[in-house]
Amino acid sequence: MSDKAMRPEDLTRLFVERANAGDVDGMVELYEPDAVLAFPPGSETVGHAALRDLFAEMVKNLPEFKQEPTLPTVRNGDLAITSTVPSDNTGGRVQVVRRQPDGSWRRIIDRPEIRSAR
Repeated sequence: MSDKAMRPEDLTRLFVERANAGDVDGMVELYEPDAVLAFPPGSETVGHAALRDLFAEMVKNLPEFKQEPTLPTVRNGDLAITSTVPSDNTGGRVQVVRRQPDGSWRRIIDRPEIRSAR
């Protein structure tokens, strides 16, 4: 991994850059080892090995990820919530992130789709 997320807001940019480069291992490194990703919809993917498998399929099947506008980050000490406005009408993307001992940030919970209950 060449860049670390030194601000919570860096995680989304780095994820998109790495996904578009096909850098599956780089994508995984943005998550803590036991992180939970609420994807595919209705299920959870937990841990680096499962994330690696999911991201490998994802980069094969999606043509390109887009950088999306970020919403203000909410912080409380070493925890933060980041979010973006999705370009694919999925309602919202939200991540809980944690500061690491080296000062960088990683995702611990990632919910890439929040659909309306309507």
